[in-house]
Amino acid sequence: MSTPSPLASPETLRGILLMTATAAFFGGLDTTAKYLGQYIPAIEVAWLRFVTHTFFVVILLRLWSRPFHMKTRRPLLQLLRGAFMFGTTSLNFVALTYLDLTEAVSIMFATPLLVTALAGPFLGEKVGVRRWTAVSIGFLGVVVITRPGFGTFNVGVLFSLGAMLTNAFYILLTRKIGTTESSEGMIFYSGAVGSVGLAPVALPTAVMPELWLVPLIFLTGALGGFGHYLLIRAHRIAPASTLAPFIYTQILWMTVTGYLIFDEIPGLWTITGASIIVVSGLYILHREHLRKGGARGRV
Repeated sequence: MSTPSPLASPETLRGILLMTATAAFFGGLDTTAKYLGQYIPAIEVAWLRFVTHTFFVVILLRLWSRPFHMKTRRPLLQLLRGAFMFGTTSLNFVALTYLDLTEAVSIMFATPLLVTALAGPFLGEKVGVRRWTAVSIGFLGVVVITRPGFGTFNVGVLFSLGAMLTNAFYILLTRKIGTTESSEGMIFYSGAVGSVGLAPVALPTAVMPELWLVPLIFLTGALGGFGHYLLIRAHRIAPASTLAPFIYTQILWMTVTGYLIFDEIPGLWTITGASIIVVSGLYILHREHLRKGGARGRV
């Protein structure tokens, strides 16, 4: 009988670290976008985020002299993946016009549950009862932090549910095509589709931002672009169902930036919820190293 290794495989560990870093970048992106939203329309912030994202990719990869980076074996899936990313952003911004931030965030952070549910039929990954339980407990931690209200039905819930659904498919498609497509091409198409797709909505109401806001606008592109690059790398080397709970750590980063930027002091509920999230993520890692080590039973 083989003895389980003390740690998960190096690839899985790197994937988890990359996913945690992704959450940090996305937390910074949300914080920057919230700050910019005080001065320019939120939908314009979203569009500029995609435009600057694409700008950085073109400049850093020198796509004018390296067009091979834009070659793709699966163009339709590339465009569909970009459309899901664009849809997530658009639906989430519409939802926020109806819902409180805590309500929208709570619904969006149910994405890992949906990713876990679809990882089997969509990607062929096996997910056992224990991992399902850990992911559910992680979501409970998010609910503890946000404590959403349950008042009368609000149409914004439908938009937020739609954003959660498109986000889940974006993550699943990242995993599905990540083995055949280049990271450079994937990161380019995700920004380009959003730039084109949001333009008709954002441009009619766009305002000229003040000069001092321009560095923050470029920061959104850098955080978003590099964050999605890390997301791609993570899903190339570790199963989506294993990585899913670690996106919850974005709540921790948002707590830190909220305190530093907006003077928001985390309370007992936040600390309790964060602890639940961390424990669920560590349990997922524990089950992963048991599975890799050949332990019996479903994981």
